[in-house]
Amino acid sequence: MKPHDIADIIKMHRKTAKLSRVRLAEMAGVGKTVIYDIEKGKESVRLDTLRKILKVLNIKIVLTSPLMENIQNTENEKG
Repeated sequence: MKPHDIADIIKMHRKTAKLSRVRLAEMAGVGKTVIYDIEKGKESVRLDTLRKILKVLNIKIVLTSPLMENIQNTENEKG
């Protein structure tokens, strides 16, 4: 996933929720310029800051990898 993909997703959710950048920043407890930077695809955003914004917008990130799939399959076989 590219930074602009994340930027587009966040911007779409913010607009759908009818939140201004300032209001989203207030709700997430971050600076208003951070929202602008993220929506412009800035790559150097702190993970904890991004997580706060995603939480307010109810966006979840799901990570997958072959290793994680193997662990899940092993757990299912035991279960």
